[in-house]
Amino acid sequence: MDQRRLILFLIFSFSLVMLWNGWLEYSRPAPVVAQQQGATAADGISAVPMPSPGSTLSAAPVPGGAAGAAEANTSARMVVRTDLMVAEIAAQGGDIVRLELPAHKSNEDRSRNFVLFDDGGRHLYAAQTGLIGEGLPSHKTVFTLPDTEVVLAAGQDSVTVRLEAPEQDGVRVAKLLTFHRGNYLVDVSYEISNQSDRSLSPHAYYQFTRDGKAAEAVEVFGVNTFTGPAFYTDAERFQKVKFEDIDKGKAKFVRDAADGWVAMVQHYFVGAWLPEDGAQREFFARRVSNDLYSAGVILPVAPVAAGESGSIAVRLYAGPQEQDKLENIAAGLDLVVDYGFLTVIAAPLFWVLSWFHSLTGNWGWAIILVTVAIKLVFFPLSAASYKSMAKMRVLGPRMQRLKELYGNDKQKMQQEMMNLYRTEKINPLGGCLPILVQIPVFIALYWVLLGSVEMRHAPWLGWIQDLSSKDPYFILPVIMGLSMLVQMKLNPAPPDPMQAKIMMALPFIFTIMFLWFPSGLVLYWVVNNILSIAQQWQITRMIEGAKNGNKAAS
Repeated sequence: MDQRRLILFLIFSFSLVMLWNGWLEYSRPAPVVAQQQGATAADGISAVPMPSPGSTLSAAPVPGGAAGAAEANTSARMVVRTDLMVAEIAAQGGDIVRLELPAHKSNEDRSRNFVLFDDGGRHLYAAQTGLIGEGLPSHKTVFTLPDTEVVLAAGQDSVTVRLEAPEQDGVRVAKLLTFHRGNYLVDVSYEISNQSDRSLSPHAYYQFTRDGKAAEAVEVFGVNTFTGPAFYTDAERFQKVKFEDIDKGKAKFVRDAADGWVAMVQHYFVGAWLPEDGAQREFFARRVSNDLYSAGVILPVAPVAAGESGSIAVRLYAGPQEQDKLENIAAGLDLVVDYGFLTVIAAPLFWVLSWFHSLTGNWGWAIILVTVAIKLVFFPLSAASYKSMAKMRVLGPRMQRLKELYGNDKQKMQQEMMNLYRTEKINPLGGCLPILVQIPVFIALYWVLLGSVEMRHAPWLGWIQDLSSKDPYFILPVIMGLSMLVQMKLNPAPPDPMQAKIMMALPFIFTIMFLWFPSGLVLYWVVNNILSIAQQWQITRMIEGAKNGNKAAS
């Protein structure tokens, strides 16, 4: 197989994969709306979780009457404002049912904040908690709100909201949510005061209830990042669970562990319950109703004797997937960043990008510097390939002569061409090496741009104001197509007229494909092409100059 056929094969394979992904996305049935219009996340509540039979936590008693509790007044809410969050807490459950992130803007309207937890605007998505035990409050219990709005004041490092549950048979429970300045972590705790005449052995559960729709659709050939629950333990590592598998009862994840966390992952952002290691826990994921799911963790609370008090606290992370910060919050939390099957390349590539960004302060210039660095790393390989192509270009007239002599005998012509390659010490596949090297880097960078929240809405210069989305005026794709055309001109012309026409059409095909690619990825390809053109032109000029010098000497 010569280099042109190999190039065509690679292009065909890449296009086939993209078309297949696009067809799957197009043919996917629309999700069923879980509730009637106007419902909120607080209305779409699952039953109170219970430790599964046979588990290490199965001694927890059945919650009395919580599943059949009267509907709460979901209009009762309070707002907590910090420098990084605008959280709405519902009286029902004391849960965070809506969460805006002012540092990140909506894709549809840049003047509005991005909404992570949502009460029905676009999604149903809430962070819910409760206690398991007779008379203890669940996420259906109506708490007393301390105020309508609480603001983290200047000079304050944190603010705590205390919600009181109705007293039941001498048992008083308060739910506390502590928000911190400059942090997406929220401390969620329960204080239990047992003034009854019996001992309590409660359990606490922390869960996310969410619909199954993707948060931010990716419109490049139907490619979508993962949306759904994920579980992590030291033993089983990172396990993603598809909503479809939950529907089918085929969800596979660790059920019991003494460490680990549960998360609800979506494009660029994540919510995660992060219990302290050491306490035995049970993870769960279940279907609540049509297109509504819950995933969470159940933890034991230390027994609370009569006349005593007890407490339990778990951290909630609700924010962007900022990799340098996630790995410092909890072990394995940085794994929620989805780089696809080329993580082994994408992860160090992002590290290098981040380092260049720290120098330049701009992700666009960082991409350019990474492209130059990659080109320098593979310079010897590229030079060998371009020398091979330059020699083939010099042999163009002799190859054309072979075609004229043996045009009717394909086998004989191939034999003579191979003899010519051996005589001139040319590797006919040598010109493909730069392309083969670039393909995994290209795909890895694609996933870095697709999955790194740092690239979301990141500007470069002028008209490029979001490196993670397409060029709004298609200027970079056109430049990329022109650079490919120049490269084609530097390559030796194919002896087959049909192949020559196909090769000349490739720049136009790629231009059309790249119109919808992230502009940061097109920027990488443009810079790479320009560097390749300069290198290839110099090598071709040197080899052709040497040939002309030999002719003059003879």
